Amino acid sequence: MFTGIIEATAKVLERGSSTRGSPLGLTIERPKSFTDLKIGSSICVSGVCLSVVKLTKASMQFDVVPETLKKSRLGKLKKGERVNLERAMKAGERLDGHVVQGHVEGTGRVKSVKRKEKSAEIIIHFPRPTAAGRALFTFHSIVPKGSIAIDGVSLTIAKVNSKEVTIALIPHTMKNTTLGSLKKGDRVNVETDMLGRYLLKNKK
Repeated sequence: MFTGIIEATAKVLERGSSTRGSPLGLTIERPKSFTDLKIGSSICVSGVCLSVVKLTKASMQFDVVPETLKKSRLGKLKKGERVNLERAMKAGERLDGHVVQGHVEGTGRVKSVKRKEKSAEIIIHFPRPTAAGRALFTFHSIVPKGSIAIDGVSLTIAKVNSKEVTIALIPHTMKNTTLGSLKKGDRVNVETDMLGRYLLKNKK
């Protein structure tokens, strides 16, 4: 479990290739503050929960399975691109964001970015339902002033309709996460609020 409060950003050092059915190797710069890691540690990488498979003083390596490549944008990462990082939350500590599983449901596309001094308002457009009629996101569980994780960042929803979500970024988020560099057309990983999804399922 994670909180959506980003601890650091880091560069992608290496991105391997993935043959059909096999994982993609992803090597990311290891932040100096991540001193308590071990093989098997869970790290939220731009919203996706990954397990450390190789560790050095300067890097962390992960295997990204095909399902994750299908649901997220990790397969599109390039060498040198920065990602948001968060270690798994500790039991008994404050939950400053919201409960984030790191189970990305799909990606959205940035429709517009309105910057005001050091803050910004961003509109994220979600894809249409699939041919089978299944929506990637359950909009009934997305409510104004509710929570959502965008590239692993815990955010409050300002507005929502059947196609898009509007969020506001404060100066701290702009400065300390990759969201501050988002531009129109960029894709982002999306995870809706777990509690909202379960409540909706129980209601049905």
